[in-house]
Amino acid sequence: MKKRIVSVLLCAAMAASLLAGCGESEEKLVIGITNFEPMDYKDEDGEWIGFDADLAKAFAESLDMEAEFVEIDWDSKIMELESDTIDCVWNGMTLTPEVTSSMDCSEPYLENAQVVVVPKDVADKYQDEESLADLSFAAEAGSAGEAELKARDLNVTPVTAQSDALMEVAAGTSDAAVIDLLMAAAMIGEGTSYEDLTYTVHLNSEEYGVGFRKGSDLTEKLNDFIQDAYADGTIEELAEKYGVQAALIEQ
Repeated sequence: MKKRIVSVLLCAAMAASLLAGCGESEEKLVIGITNFEPMDYKDEDGEWIGFDADLAKAFAESLDMEAEFVEIDWDSKIMELESDTIDCVWNGMTLTPEVTSSMDCSEPYLENAQVVVVPKDVADKYQDEESLADLSFAAEAGSAGEAELKARDLNVTPVTAQSDALMEVAAGTSDAAVIDLLMAAAMIGEGTSYEDLTYTVHLNSEEYGVGFRKGSDLTEKLNDFIQDAYADGTIEELAEKYGVQAALIEQ
C-alpha cells in the first residue's frame, strides 16, 4: 500500500511539474528575428536590443508575457511560424505579397527601401539601375533585397544574413550588396565598421510590419498597442534612440 501511495504521489508531482512548465511556456512571446541593426541586435552583455526588440519587449509586457528572441533562418520564417516554433516574426520585415498572404500582419509602422551598397571609390559609376547590369551581388536569402535583384535578372548570391552581404562587399568577393536602407544608415559610412562602403541606388520603397500566424488574436492587439505607443510618445522615443525617426509611419 505504501508503494502505491508513493507511486501516486510521484505521478501527481510529475503532473504538477508538467503543468507548471506549460504555464511558464504560455507566458512567453517567442519572437523570430535575425541579427539586424538597428532593429534587433545584441549589446555588449548579449542582451537583444534595437527598435524592434525594445518595442517587442514592451508589447509582451503589456500582455503580461515575457519576450523571448529566437534567431531564425530568414528564408524559413514562414515555415518557423507555421510549425509553431515561434509566435511572430518581428524583425524589420517587409510586407511583401508572400508575407501578407502567409501571415496575419500588423499595420505598417516603418518605411524602408532596398538599396545598393558598393565601395565608396566606385560609387560614382553606379548611380542608376542601368549601371548595375554587370555587377555580382550578395543578398540575404529570402529577403526583399534578393527578390528585387531576381526580378531584374541580376547576378545574386544568397547569404545567411544582411550583415554577411556587407562582409562580401568589404572582402571583394561580391561587387555589391542589396540591404535594407535602415540597416545601411546604421552600419555603413563614417564612424562604422564599413567606412569604405556607401549606398547609391534605391530599388524600391516598402513598409515594415509584424507577422503572426493566420487567425491570431495578437495582430489586432499589436495594432492597438502601437496606436497607444504613438499616443504616449513611446514610439518617438524609441525611434530617436535608434535613429529611425525619419522612417516612422504616422498612425
